[in-house]
Amino acid sequence: MDFELSPKAKEYLAKLQDFMAEQVFPAEARYEEYRRDKGYGDHTVPPVVEELKAEARDRGLWNLFLPDESGLSNLDYASLAEVTGWSVHLAPEALNCAAPDTGNMEVLHMFGTSQQKQQWLRPLLDGEIRSAFAMTEPDVASSDATNIATRIERDGDDYVINGRKWWTTGVNDPRC
Repeated sequence: MDFELSPKAKEYLAKLQDFMAEQVFPAEARYEEYRRDKGYGDHTVPPVVEELKAEARDRGLWNLFLPDESGLSNLDYASLAEVTGWSVHLAPEALNCAAPDTGNMEVLHMFGTSQQKQQWLRPLLDGEIRSAFAMTEPDVASSDATNIATRIERDGDDYVINGRKWWTTGVNDPRC
């Protein structure tokens, strides 16, 4: 398999590396100081995150994970995701490429109704809100989706979800 990056991905990679060196890495100390000052139980967003998001948008480094937004293939995006992993607390969110939002945006993009896209996808793509992901269950190895015990059943025009979730990723963020 050819793992050569496309010309577009190479261009993005150069822009991303500059952004990381000029903006993200220098901002890490401010992020850590904010977290330290606020304490363990605080889930507010350090102001530096919003500053980085604005700068990433200005540089065209926004929603790179979604091919319809960035024009990148998954293979091309993988090299960029690796670079954002060098600053795991800042870079993915700064580019609006952080879990669990990316997976939720992909699902809404591909399968959401017009109303769901307007209510949830657009604010997620704009970085205005965050989302959550509830998979972990107490009695099964739920990291393997085939083990999930929660079930969904149709009840007339509605659906009923029955199950117990042990952990919901992202739920503590006040923007969720």
